[in-house]
Amino acid sequence: MELFNGVISIRVADLLEISLVAYLLYKLYLLMRGTIAVQIFFGILALYLFQVLVTAADMTMLSALGGSIGEVFVLAVIVLFQPEIRRLLLLLGQNPLIRRFVTSPAQEEMMNEVAAAVKEMSEDQIGALLVFARSTGLRSYIETGALLHANVTRDLLITIFYAQNPLHDGATIIQDRRIEAARCILPVSTSMKLSPHLGLRHRAAVGLTEQTDAFVVVVSEETGNISISENGELIQNVSVEELQRHMTEALTFQSAPPPEPEFAPAEA
Repeated sequence: MELFNGVISIRVADLLEISLVAYLLYKLYLLMRGTIAVQIFFGILALYLFQVLVTAADMTMLSALGGSIGEVFVLAVIVLFQPEIRRLLLLLGQNPLIRRFVTSPAQEEMMNEVAAAVKEMSEDQIGALLVFARSTGLRSYIETGALLHANVTRDLLITIFYAQNPLHDGATIIQDRRIEAARCILPVSTSMKLSPHLGLRHRAAVGLTEQTDAFVVVVSEETGNISISENGELIQNVSVEELQRHMTEALTFQSAPPPEPEFAPAEA
């Protein structure tokens, strides 16, 4: 903002800055609402107002004490509001516009291969259960299946879930853009919120996402409908376009699972 002849001139950049600050404050308020962070914020605000008052009243000792507190004020805010700041940054990072610019070519190619395979399996009513590992390691589930360590391709995914293939039962787990294993056994959800008409594939998808942060895609063998599961929730009847959007949101900023030891071949 600039002052010309007593008139304030507002630039477009000023409006954008005000809008951005307002948006961030609003999101921060939503994250803090109903938490102890609100009380902490008001406590910090009270200390700041106290410092302003003692400085204005020229109270030397209290001003010095407030100054000492002010030196660690920024660090205290970061420590006290660390969960809220992390959630705010995560919320910003999940913005589809930002993700569009940071998705790696290899990740995008993998998701395109998955979407193409799911589309064909949906049209042909081939049942499928695809698991994408994120920050939680899935070694205990990978070890229940047949190890593959293969690149993710449309043809391979369709072949795995082809009804005559001995690997088609169970889940296929994808980690670090590679198919780690097929025919894996997943925990089945016992949630009463799920429809009694759901089959084992859907219940296994929800069961795994109740216990881990994995992202799971299900294709119904009976109807060909596509469903996704994340954080213990099931979204049914999604389109291929919606599937690609959900995959982008779920997998672009995924944290790499902790390194796990190589799988030793089973002894005869």
